[in-house]
Amino acid sequence: MDSTLIVFAFCVVIFLIWFMNSVYVIKEWERGVVLRLGRMQPDAKPAGLRIVVWPIDKLTRISLRVDTIEVPPQDIITRDNVSVRVNAVCYFRVVDANRALSQVTNYLYATSQLGQTNLRSVLGQFELDEILSDREKVNSKLQLILDQDTEPWGIKVTKVEVKQVDIPENMQRAIARQAEAERERRAKIIHADGEFQASAKLAEAAGVLAKEPAAIQLRYLQTLMEIGTEKNTTIVFPLPIDIISQWMKTGAANK
Repeated sequence: MDSTLIVFAFCVVIFLIWFMNSVYVIKEWERGVVLRLGRMQPDAKPAGLRIVVWPIDKLTRISLRVDTIEVPPQDIITRDNVSVRVNAVCYFRVVDANRALSQVTNYLYATSQLGQTNLRSVLGQFELDEILSDREKVNSKLQLILDQDTEPWGIKVTKVEVKQVDIPENMQRAIARQAEAERERRAKIIHADGEFQASAKLAEAAGVLAKEPAAIQLRYLQTLMEIGTEKNTTIVFPLPIDIISQWMKTGAANK
């Protein structure tokens, strides 16, 4: 009787050990990759309570949530030979749990290293002004290249963002001088354009006054009215040049 109880207890212990190693609870955002005698099963286990045959089967959980890795600052030489220091952040997720486990040893580390090398190579193809002003173009190219490289691993790179671009101090001063010169150039162009438009309008006004001689007299009277309304001690009386020329002609004739 005692030997029977011992055998029964031993069987219960063995069963409990097997049961604890065979039952898995897979979360909603996870998939379970099963290796049966070293061979990977074609379909990963979905979420829920799953039982595998231990020790024949071995289950590994793979998370399908979006993961984030920060690419450390990299020293880069841009296409216009400017030394900058750039870091970035990469967002990706596993879309195929089987390939993420079988095609790469550590997909997190591999994606991080791939992001560093691609950050140096891709940004070296752009000029400094493009990196600073056209971030969307740079980010899109980085995301496309990383996504193509990680696709065999069952990983989808959803977004890559360049976080910070550190520029040497002497280059910052050069950029500030360039920006100041650009603002001065635009100010001069706007001023010259205003002068051109004003001269065109004055030419049109002169044409209108030339067609109607009485209009110039009205302008004289209007100017006198504007001067008279102001509180000043100086009165400026506009004298038509035609009158002065007529006086000069009369004086020359009398001589």
